[in-house]
Formats: sequence, structure tokens, C-alpha cells
Amino acid sequence: MWERILQIIRKEFRQALREPRMRAIVIGPPLIQTIVFGFAVNLDIEHVRLGWMDLDRTAESRELRHAFDGSPVFTIDHQADSEAAAQALLDRNEVQAVVRIAPGFSSDIRSGKQTEVQILLDGSNSNTAAIIGNYASAVIARRNQQLLGERQRQKLVDRTAAGPVLLRIPGVQPVRRVWFNPELKSRNYFVPGVVVNIITLVTLLLTALSIVREKELGTMEQIMVTPIRPIELILGKTIPFAIIGMVDMILVTAIALLLFHVPLRGNFLLLGFSSALFILSTLGIGLFMSTISETQQQAMMSTFFFFMPAFTLSGFNFPIANMPLPVQWITYLNPLRYFMDIVRGIFLKGIGIEILWPQMAMLAVIGVSILFVSALRFRKRLD
Repeated sequence: MWERILQIIRKEFRQALREPRMRAIVIGPPLIQTIVFGFAVNLDIEHVRLGWMDLDRTAESRELRHAFDGSPVFTIDHQADSEAAAQALLDRNEVQAVVRIAPGFSSDIRSGKQTEVQILLDGSNSNTAAIIGNYASAVIARRNQQLLGERQRQKLVDRTAAGPVLLRIPGVQPVRRVWFNPELKSRNYFVPGVVVNIITLVTLLLTALSIVREKELGTMEQIMVTPIRPIELILGKTIPFAIIGMVDMILVTAIALLLFHVPLRGNFLLLGFSSALFILSTLGIGLFMSTISETQQQAMMSTFFFFMPAFTLSGFNFPIANMPLPVQWITYLNPLRYFMDIVRGIFLKGIGIEILWPQMAMLAVIGVSILFVSALRFRKRLD
């Protein structure tokens, strides 16, 4: 039995490495997607072009401008003297935001009144606009703290008759600490998800194409008249692509660690074992796609028809908790959801099987079920 299976495995490896299209699928996606998500897909805002609209033109408004100039994030590129000029800057994408200081800004500060600074944001990209708004608010908040300190010191000096005093401004100061990704780098968030993407795409597509190719070439009938049993054919067809999926997982992990310096705080062996559980699902789905397809084009279309919704609902880009409740229920049947939690948990949080065992158990149940049903359907097609 195992000798026949090994012969099929050798045949599949030779075909996969000999055919240019197969080599492209095996080698291309891991390299391209890892580099794209590592370099190009970046939600961090490191440089903001800012417009300045000062209708007060006082020392206080200039101090606020100095506060923005001192920020490593903001660069004041343009000056706006009117509402129309500010709107034109945003319309032409010359700036990403405009800070507008209304007349009476300094007089309100000196009299102790509440005053406002308007931040005009380009909301065509809502995520970027929200981040820029938070950065600008932080700069204004720091300047507000400086003004508060100056007013407190002035009051204490006015009430003190003689001698220097040690000034302390009472208050509660929040201290923020970010766990797991202290620098909030989006690269650390996206690159581990590429492991899920690569394993899914490669194993799913290769399994479906390999079996359908036999149908197109007419060699399936020749295989059926040999002593090879259906279970041996299934194992011989799926094991090579499971190995390729594991190799791609190691390749992407190595690129993430060496090129992008993404932390791997958990156990690599646990990552490998979880990947093997996940591959059961993708092989089973690929096998099922092969039973409903007659040509390689049909297999590719069926594969992407499954892949895109499943990957979208995996939590890679959009939190599952933010999705409508019926959609959240659907994600419980999505193996990518559980593997995404496992990969990010191992990479960023360093958690182990004592935390991840429910996700791993669900992967095992879904994987074995899908593979069993697909193998039965495939066997009926052979019979």
C-alpha cells in the first residue's frame, strides 16, 4: 500500500515542480504577498502634510504652531488665509488636514475662557482621518497642559510674598501601556496573517488543480484500472501539497522574522502543529472542489469563490465582533477564523496550547469532517 502511495507522491512532486504554472503557485504567492504586506500595506501614519489657517495671528497662535512644528509626525506645508483656500488645499490633496484658529483665540486664553481649535480632515480615508485627528488632538492637549501649568505657576507666584517655591500641579495623569505590539506597527499585525493566506491559497488551489488535471488529460481512467485503491490515490494526491503548505509556512515565517523583524513570542512547533490541523481543512475543501469541477479553469474559479469570502470573514482585516450577528454565526464554520487567532496568538502574544486548545479542537473537528466528506464524494466519483 505505502509503496503505491509513495509512487503517487513522487509523481505529484515531479509534475508540480516541472510545470511552470504549478511552480509559480508554489513559489510566487509566499514571496509576493509577504513582501507586499510587509512593505506596502501599512496603516501607520508617519508623515502628515498639514495646512495652517491662522485668523488670530497672535503670540498664542504662533506658540501652537510651534507645537505642531515640533511634532515628528506633522509638516506644515501650506498656509491658508481663507475658508476657500483651506477647502482648495483639501480638494487638491495637497494636505491631509488643516488646523484652523479662529479670531479671538488669544483673548479667550488670557481670560481663561474655553476656546476651540478646528481640525479640518480629509475623510475620504476614514481610518487615516481618525488617526490624524487623534495625533492633532494629542498635540493640542499637550499645549493645553503647558498653558494650564503656566497659569497655575502664575497664580502661585502672585500669592507668594517671598522666596522661591516648589511648584506642583495636582491632577491625575493617565499612563498608557500597549501589550503585545508596543509600537503599534501594522506590519506586526498583517504579516502573521499572511501565513494563513498562503497555506490556504496554495494547498487549496494545488489540490483542486492536481486532480482535475488528471481528468482533463484523460489519465484518471488509466489510474482507475491500476491496482491503486481510492484511499491510496487520495493520500498520494494530498500529502505532497500538505508538505508544500508546511514548507511555505516555514518560508513565510522566516521572511517575517529575518526581513520584517516580526516577533515570534510563542512556540514554533505549536505553530507547525496548528498548521497541520488547518491543512486538513484546506485539503478537504480542495478535494471537494475537484469533485464539482471538470476543468482546471472551473477549479480555479471555484477555489477563489470560496477563498475570498472565507478570508474576508477570517478577521484578517475586519474584527469579527464588528460584523452583523448573522455573519458572526457563519464565521464559526470558517476554519480560517480559528487559524488566524492561533497564528496571531503565537506570534504576538506568545500564548500556548492551554489558551489555544479550543481553536485547535475546532480546527481538528472541521478539518476531519470536511476531509472525510470530500473523500467519500471523491471515492464515489471514482467508483
